[in-house]
Amino acid sequence: MTENAARRSIDVAVAPESLETIFEAMSAWWDEVGEVDVAKRFGFETAVIEIAGNIVEHSEGAGADRRFTLELFADASVLSATFRDDGDPPVVDLSSVNMAGEDEESGRGLALASAGVDELSLRRVGDRNVWTLESRRT
Repeated sequence: MTENAARRSIDVAVAPESLETIFEAMSAWWDEVGEVDVAKRFGFETAVIEIAGNIVEHSEGAGADRRFTLELFADASVLSATFRDDGDPPVVDLSSVNMAGEDEESGRGLALASAGVDELSLRRVGDRNVWTLESRRT
């Protein structure tokens, strides 16, 4: 476990190629975080990528200057990720998210994200959507 806090922040365009930037940032961040249970790490990474993909999918094309930020944080007790995006307010109730049926082509992202972390929340702050993901390390 890390004795000090590990932090990483990025600011990217709402575009599919930004997902690669997120992968790279997470890879460097994990090096600073230290040892994490493999299942916990996989769940957290999956949740981060699913939320990033959701932001890109539902905001892309809505404006060429759309951007979002990701702040990653870890200390001895928690892993967290906070996204802020300037997209339209999502119309979603996270408490009612369920896994899509096997015949459905979409609808799994939020369910996978929710399953991968201990807490997933979404709120609107001013003109920003704020997604918060948190996993306890123990």
